[in-house]
Amino acid sequence: MSVRELVVLGTASQVPTRVRNHNGYVLRWDGEGILFDPGEGTQRQMLHAGVAAHDLTRICVTHFHGDHSLGLAGVIQRINLDAVPHPVTAHYPASGQAYFDRLRHATAYRETVRLRESPVAGDGVVATTPAFTLTARRLAHPVDTFGYRLAEPPGRRMLPARLAAAGVTGPDIARLQREGELDGVHLDEVSEPRPGQVFAFIMDTGVCDAVYDLASGADLLVLESTFLAQDAALAAEVGHLTAGQAARIAEKAGARHLVLTHFSQRYPDPSLFEAEAREAGFTGELTVAEDLMRVRVPKR
Repeated sequence: MSVRELVVLGTASQVPTRVRNHNGYVLRWDGEGILFDPGEGTQRQMLHAGVAAHDLTRICVTHFHGDHSLGLAGVIQRINLDAVPHPVTAHYPASGQAYFDRLRHATAYRETVRLRESPVAGDGVVATTPAFTLTARRLAHPVDTFGYRLAEPPGRRMLPARLAAAGVTGPDIARLQREGELDGVHLDEVSEPRPGQVFAFIMDTGVCDAVYDLASGADLLVLESTFLAQDAALAAEVGHLTAGQAARIAEKAGARHLVLTHFSQRYPDPSLFEAEAREAGFTGELTVAEDLMRVRVPKR
């Protein structure tokens, strides 16, 4: 299996800091490179992180606030400057089409790449490939905002002891996987169901049903935690989560690895987010994101 990992480009919220760029996240998933929420400076952060324009196959924008989308203009121009040889698909709230158009055509440049626009109008599947299904759910934020969930199709896990007992070895194992039956041996006799991996990306939102649906059973959950509990009233007012709320959502949803990000500049000590998340009861693997960090999708 190819590398599946999250490359963190930026972790700030509305105001960047000396150590935190505006948002930006690249999910490497087999042959796909999905850029989520390119804020200002994304092009340069990609350079620092070793992510090339050629690596990108999709762009997913949760909403059209500047810290999640102002880098879109530069990224689109860069994939054209580098003449990326494959089409790139862009998913974004359909209600923000005017913003997307302005960013796509912010300045003059030579278009060399087929950029496929795939606006998201409501809850449901937005893309299906052999490797995954990408769905979107509307979140609770003052502007139209969608979270994304990428789910791998379920498969089968081969059981070595049963394969040996059935006399299936070498290239015949792959043939059995392809054909489902070989010389009287059926695939389900020598294997067991294997759930697909799940990645969820949830930015600016208050607590709502969609957050739990997106996060349910996620192997890797990226979840905003703009505020700490001391500012819970402000978080509710502006449609954001605290670290404690994010942790409780992740625990209830059964997420395996929680990545907290999108931090307000008012908190200089990132360890406070981890402490609050643990105090709120999250028991899985926990990462407080930092710029240019890489986080592997947990093994099945």
